[in-house]
Amino acid sequence: MNEQSASLPAPAPMALERSAQLLAQIRAALHAGGGWLPFDAYMQQALYAPGLGYYTGQAGQFGDFGSDSDFVTAPELSPLFGRTLAAQVAQVLQQGDLHTVVEFGAGSGRLAAQILGELDHLGCAPRHYAIVEVSGALKHRQMQTLRSAVPHLFDRVQWWTALPETFEAVVIGNEVLDAMPVKLLHRHESGWMERGVAQEGDDLVFADRATALLPPTPEAHALPIGTVTEIHPQALAFVRTLADRLARGAALFIDYGFPQREYYHPQRHMGTLQAHYRHRVLDDVLLWPGLADITSHIDFTAIALAAQDAGLDVLGYTSQASFLMNCGLLDLVAAELAAGPPPVAPSSAAALCAATAAPGGSHYLRQTAAVNKLLNESEMGELFKVIALGRGVDAHAMRGFARGDRTHTL
Repeated sequence: MNEQSASLPAPAPMALERSAQLLAQIRAALHAGGGWLPFDAYMQQALYAPGLGYYTGQAGQFGDFGSDSDFVTAPELSPLFGRTLAAQVAQVLQQGDLHTVVEFGAGSGRLAAQILGELDHLGCAPRHYAIVEVSGALKHRQMQTLRSAVPHLFDRVQWWTALPETFEAVVIGNEVLDAMPVKLLHRHESGWMERGVAQEGDDLVFADRATALLPPTPEAHALPIGTVTEIHPQALAFVRTLADRLARGAALFIDYGFPQREYYHPQRHMGTLQAHYRHRVLDDVLLWPGLADITSHIDFTAIALAAQDAGLDVLGYTSQASFLMNCGLLDLVAAELAAGPPPVAPSSAAALCAATAAPGGSHYLRQTAAVNKLLNESEMGELFKVIALGRGVDAHAMRGFARGDRTHTL
């Protein structure tokens, strides 16, 4: 374990106790596996072990900077994110005569509240809004959020622990794919090895074993010696399951990632795996299992190919900034700012981002700062991408990809 932990905010005693319990389970799994655990098995335990994992043992991860959260997602930044996304959801619901929205990993419930509220405002609130959630603590928090924000629509919300065998819906997954366990690969002089977890004294450490696995790129054997990268079998299996069960509808996934040729570029030789704790990136992703969020960027080419192989269409792929602008974010911002001092009607993303520094009231500054983060290329605007997959849906019903579609880059 490295020395960074000494400079980090100390976890609460109860959190450390929970982490110690999870660590004991991981050590038992190591013992059962002969002293070695594939990294995806470790990540599964760290994030999803019943009652102890990051997403199953607590509910305080989501929030604003400065709180006790570990990261901030787009719906936590501004309700404009969910309201804008709702414009795309509304288009598919209406043109496809669909009546259900399904959200995976709804976090605090804010995105669901934003989408439901805006769909109601647009006159197309769905009959059912289903949240697929494995965490009892998060389900409780989501219920509180939705009861408070949209009490008149609360009876339309359902909680599922798994997908039904067949369904028709608009599916939403905001920062869901990145939280699915990944396998780690390490390039040695002798070839590729699978990186897993072992124990050295009291610490968890990385250890490599021989494997037949390769990064899904023709240049796998040309990548530099020492390269560490990820492959995403669980995310691809998830897409295949979704394809098997989605009889008709569209799925929108928003996450950070790249097309395959960028993901496995020689300059990205340390991969994308990260652990987040109190808005800090940890040097040691094995530190405090269950208390830190572990994520990996998404290989969107692999997601698209898995979807197509399973019978889904790729309806669009673009940056978050392009998607939100296509869905009318700037119009919503103008309306929001017109309701408070000073009114403004930005005509472009550049003008809106520049407006962050303009004088004005706190309402104005909060709105423009949040939207600047959502759209700015150096923030979420370019790093985050949106991919739409579907069956029985006209691609022309996807306004979010009307301009700037990058499907050809996958």
